[in-house]
Amino acid sequence: MTAFTAPDGTALAYHLKGDGAPLVVLPGGPMQASRYLGDLGGLAAHRRLVLLDLRGTGESAVPADPATYRCDRLVDDVEALRVELGLERMDVLAHSAGGSLAMLYAARYPQRVRRLVLVTANPWALGTTATVEDRLAAARLRRDEPWFAEAFAAYEAWLSGAGDYDAAFAPFFYGRWDRAAEEHHARGDEEFNDAAGEVYGSEGAYDPPATRAALTRLPAPVLVLAGELDGAPRPELARRTADLFPHAEFAVQPGAAHYPWLDDPEWFVRRVAAFLGQPLPSAE
Repeated sequence: MTAFTAPDGTALAYHLKGDGAPLVVLPGGPMQASRYLGDLGGLAAHRRLVLLDLRGTGESAVPADPATYRCDRLVDDVEALRVELGLERMDVLAHSAGGSLAMLYAARYPQRVRRLVLVTANPWALGTTATVEDRLAAARLRRDEPWFAEAFAAYEAWLSGAGDYDAAFAPFFYGRWDRAAEEHHARGDEEFNDAAGEVYGSEGAYDPPATRAALTRLPAPVLVLAGELDGAPRPELARRTADLFPHAEFAVQPGAAHYPWLDDPEWFVRRVAAFLGQPLPSAE
């Protein structure tokens, strides 16, 4: 673990894994410690992962002002990390809720982003989100699984507001519900800052028209990667996100859900590493 100081004085931590050129990794949750990302299925064999613990998560300190958990205010922390690393431009990979943070960062600091990878990213910053029907339609793709009936009933109740979050529907977030997925889910439950997560997307966090306008001019190449079985976002929503960027690639990982590096590490690493290794556009 390495520590640095955010502009407001909060001590922040990041973790280094692997060798090669640095790849800054922003976790999802929202506000989940970066440990759940592991080595991203072996991507650390190709790049030096710089896994940021967002303020109030993992080994980063709790800020004096809880309002700084808001997504747009976390952009300052990402920029402070770039400065800490001494990078003129950086490659960024963001997962899930971290995708909105990455998009806000790219909109504010477009010349600081070399490449951007959005993995099953929730596009709240663009004013779009998965609907209840999106999630249920994706869940129904799993109807032949032995755990489906109990999981779907609990999931439908939760999404309708008639039930609480229930671990019974965790399998919908994984392409394979096996021991590795069970262990990953159990560990992840301990890594959330729920209070900070409530602030992350609170009023004022996003300005979708301004963000969209900025990202339509982003010079950096972008990879938007969706999971075939993921409900938030479904591939159709992820494609709409990709269509916003002027230099974007779109990929759907077969048989994957919300954590594609667990579902098929080889496919995930091959696709992401290939994107990161491509020559930059000649205009740059």
